Amino acid sequence: MLKKAYRLKENEVKKVLKYKKPFFSYWVNANITKTYNNSNRFAIIISWKCVKNNVNRVFFRRKFYNLVKKDLFLKNNSFFDIVFIVKKEKILDKKDLESIKLFEKDIRFLIKKIFPL
Repeated sequence: MLKKAYRLKENEVKKVLKYKKPFFSYWVNANITKTYNNSNRFAIIISWKCVKNNVNRVFFRRKFYNLVKKDLFLKNNSFFDIVFIVKKEKILDKKDLESIKLFEKDIRFLIKKIFPL
């Protein structure tokens, strides 16, 4: 899990969604805004339509935070607040390996798109 300092709070998520630059993949969207903190901060929105129960939501949220943990301290001149939104057409299930692989693939794709090396 990420430390709370690297997670966005609800009012900060609303600011990112209001003043955003979007990036798209098949099942996940990423919205970013510049920040003046000295690190990147992340959040994910998983709608109740995307999961069957709260256990799946927490599983995928933790999976997300483990994926982005290594991308916190990328050496850039600018830092971003990033909110990922899972599209409603995608149903996430922690018992379905294909669903987990597609989720990880989309998150990694968007991170590479936001932070090109």
